[in-house]
Amino acid sequence: MSSCLGLYIEENLIKYAKVSKDHDNIKVESFGIKFCDQINDAVSQIIEETYSQKTPISINLSEEMYNYFDMFALLTKNDLQKAIKTEFDSYCNDKDYNPNVFETRYAVVDDELEKEKIKIIHIAENKIELNKRTKTLEGYKLTNISPISMSIPNLIKIEKNENSVIVNIEDKTTITTIIDGNIFNIDIFEEGSEDILSKINLKENSYLKSYEICKNTTIYTSEGKYLQEEETSYLEDIMPTLFSIVGKVQKIINSTAKKIDKVYITGTGALVNNVDLYFQEYLPDTTCEILKPYFIASTRDISVKDYIEVNSAISIALMGLGEGISGMNFKKQAFSDQISNWLKIEVGSKKDGKNAGGLFTWDLNQKLDNKEKILLRIASGLLILVIVYSLFSLLLNSQINKKQKQAEESITKTNEQISLANQDSQKLQTRTNEYTTLIKNLEEANEKIADRNKTRNVIPNLLNQIMSIVPANVQLTSIENTSGSHIVIKAQSNKYEQLGYLKAKIKSDVILTNVISTSGQKDSSAVTVTIEGDLP
Repeated sequence: MSSCLGLYIEENLIKYAKVSKDHDNIKVESFGIKFCDQINDAVSQIIEETYSQKTPISINLSEEMYNYFDMFALLTKNDLQKAIKTEFDSYCNDKDYNPNVFETRYAVVDDELEKEKIKIIHIAENKIELNKRTKTLEGYKLTNISPISMSIPNLIKIEKNENSVIVNIEDKTTITTIIDGNIFNIDIFEEGSEDILSKINLKENSYLKSYEICKNTTIYTSEGKYLQEEETSYLEDIMPTLFSIVGKVQKIINSTAKKIDKVYITGTGALVNNVDLYFQEYLPDTTCEILKPYFIASTRDISVKDYIEVNSAISIALMGLGEGISGMNFKKQAFSDQISNWLKIEVGSKKDGKNAGGLFTWDLNQKLDNKEKILLRIASGLLILVIVYSLFSLLLNSQINKKQKQAEESITKTNEQISLANQDSQKLQTRTNEYTTLIKNLEEANEKIADRNKTRNVIPNLLNQIMSIVPANVQLTSIENTSGSHIVIKAQSNKYEQLGYLKAKIKSDVILTNVISTSGQKDSSAVTVTIEGDLP
């Protein structure tokens, strides 16, 4: 037995229903309505209260967009998909939309007027809105996101030739037209229960109380009783919206090529007492009734009306259980989930000779027919493939582990060699530093020797040059090489001009460069000066 928690999410409330399915037997295990300010908190509370932490969850889309394209019936599947994409891209171009921001699905129905054509019901949802819905169930087992327009027909047994309209009055009104047992058209109108509840909420300042008032209000008909003043005060908030919806249903029925036999009313708007009679007054040629899930019967503890209150959530849950039109799930399935759903095998009995659900769902107490034998062979082949794949994976994993061990050993040896190389590198660096120091000392010694060799003959030449220019009355007291090429000469004479002549001669003959001298000091009869300069 499989189960699914259906959540119909609106801005201010969430309708929920946990539904289980055992072959053809469908049961609503728990249901209710949760009013909320924060959707995430309300969702968490519902999941905890229904013990659905590990249960598949199905929710509704929020802002889906519908388009209709006419195609030739003889197109192949691939050509049909390309043609639909081309039509939608053209639509987006006309509307200045970016087609890449939409997630799309489509359903195919026969054209009423032209048999060689088919009609495409194309549904698009903005990926941003879709991600918001997905994030609401983050951390839980979200498996299905479907449009409510496609799920609500799950609640009725649609006959092959049935022509009907389902009016789902929730925050917005969704009208699903069914022709010859197939969904033929979807209409979405902004008028809905949101308008009704918002108007009552302005008076009561409580969304919960507004909802209860809506449930307990009775619509008067042409044969109705006299209403009290407090009843009419709420009807003025309810009736304009219902009148607008009835008018739109009339237009849809009148524009449909085939006669509509029945109108089903559901959603929050259907909780208003006598709403079916109100619809019947405006649609006298069509049977109007409240939509009651075909698999639910009244009990002493729970009335059918209590189930009707959460019809949308029940229908969404049924989509999660595989009921209704396939291919409407906007939740991208993981590969493992697809395989699990495809290979679902249930043991039990058949009812009326039909499979209860799933691809491989058999009664193992009865003889298999040809179709089931083929499916069993396919399952066996897949099982063998899984076994072979598992053995191959084990062998490959063993080889990978072996190679990984060899690689680790090689890495260890390589690290050891790198460590030895680092030690040798450190020793080499030490020797290099020692040799560098020795080379530096040798270069300094060579420089000193070169300096000495350079100045060895310079001093005698300097003396010879100075002796040749020294005036007769000038006496040199000392000639000193103080540092490098710097020469300091001390001389004395009894005449200033003779000392000046000596300085000028040293400078002009370029015996020394950068020549400077002291002003001279007179001691007794002699004047002493110091002349300094650099060897050229």
